[in-house]
Amino acid sequence: MIKKILIINGPNLNLLGDREESKYGKTTLDEVKKNCKTHAKSINIEIGFEQSNIEGEIVTMIQKAKDNFNGIIINAAGYTHTSVAILDALLAIKLPTIELHITNIYNREEFRKKSLISKAAIGIICGFGIKGYIMALDSMKEILK
Repeated sequence: MIKKILIINGPNLNLLGDREESKYGKTTLDEVKKNCKTHAKSINIEIGFEQSNIEGEIVTMIQKAKDNFNGIIINAAGYTHTSVAILDALLAIKLPTIELHITNIYNREEFRKKSLISKAAIGIICGFGIKGYIMALDSMKEILK
């Protein structure tokens, strides 16, 4: 049976390619999505790929994932550091979760060094740029074996 993974992207990630190129690069979120879909197909998994700037929409995505996906990869962006609601949703659905960040959050501003959602994650991938998405897919495939 093919495993299904939901990739959730938080606020401002829709601005990839235009936003702070020195930190986030030139690749757009649509290109990230295309790369993820291509890689997922090559490793025999299916993905959903979503983005929202709205915390409540992200919570709803997580809740709906329980019945439709085998795991979650989440780049909660700014909500990583502020959202108890996203943490609670991830803990409630009990799906394997990987926390993902394009930049190394531990090498940035002090407030970014604390992740509220890490408690719900099996692991964290950060600081590898958009390649982290592929690393997260490969890692989730291993977790779901």
